[in-house]
Amino acid sequence: MSTDIHIRIEGRAGRITLNRPDALNAVTHEMCLAIEEALMAWEGDPAIALLVIDGTGERAFSAGGDLMQMYETGTRGDFGYGRRFWADEYRMNRRMFEFPKPVVTFLHGFTMGGGVGVGCHGSHRIVCEDSQIAMPECGIGLVPDVGGSLLLARAPGRVGEYLGVTGTRMGPGCAIFAGFADYYIPRADWPRLIGVLCETGDWDAVDRSALPPPDCPMAAMQADIDDSFAGETLRDILTMLEFRDTEFARESLKKIARNAPLSMACTVELVHRARSRDRIDEALMQEYRFTSRSMEQGDFLEGIRAQIIDKDRTPKWAHAAARDVTPVEVAQMLRPVPAADAPDI
Repeated sequence: MSTDIHIRIEGRAGRITLNRPDALNAVTHEMCLAIEEALMAWEGDPAIALLVIDGTGERAFSAGGDLMQMYETGTRGDFGYGRRFWADEYRMNRRMFEFPKPVVTFLHGFTMGGGVGVGCHGSHRIVCEDSQIAMPECGIGLVPDVGGSLLLARAPGRVGEYLGVTGTRMGPGCAIFAGFADYYIPRADWPRLIGVLCETGDWDAVDRSALPPPDCPMAAMQADIDDSFAGETLRDILTMLEFRDTEFARESLKKIARNAPLSMACTVELVHRARSRDRIDEALMQEYRFTSRSMEQGDFLEGIRAQIIDKDRTPKWAHAAARDVTPVEVAQMLRPVPAADAPDI
């Protein structure tokens, strides 16, 4: 098995450890396939009482998916690799979401993008003092995916639209407030807790170890978020933010100005669709409609170039301004995938 991921059984627990610390534990295609294989093997194994998922290194549980090969293949006009990656990743995300046993995840440092798909669909999601969780995909011309649109849809009020469009990072208290995590446990206590979980299979040990989470600054902004991000479209949200001359509105507009207009417009629609249907398979399929087209018809390759390859942080998005995206363009990106190309998610 690849050294990028360590999958094994310890006592009563199935253990998955992401092991690419130099790459902030970015999830590769091979890691997705390995996780899915383990989930399939363990779901019916009576010796496995629960899963424990963590990551090595000090900086991140997982800062996202591995985008380099997507960029290399996409810039050559080969969009098939990216589509296979997303289809396989989303199938794994669904298995994680629907896994029939407790899944305890330890989300230290950065948990973003593809890392959310591994760590935030568990039943017992633990954060600590340095946790930073976000769905920043609009900054690279993508949309919150890996089931993230459903997590955003389930957040209080319009917090999901706010997080998805702005890519705002959540500390431990806000991650719990927004529904991306469940428990606050100081990181120094994690080794002891993991030992207990593996030895006993008693997931109630998580509840016994939890402490009150830190305050969440975002909770104090709930009224502003709900008032400003309740629009049906990105244009509606922009109109309300521009009308409201507040510090919150100005900061939100500043964050929005950095991101890909088409991605943000589609994110608003994806969150609305996920909220109305509230099913992981539906959310993932809707996300795939966008991601499968994102290299050929969207801003994804340019976003990777600007943020990861050249690192000039000056992407040239297809739309000059967030208001320029039309409803027709959103509908085109989110139209159904032809039946012959639809993946098994």
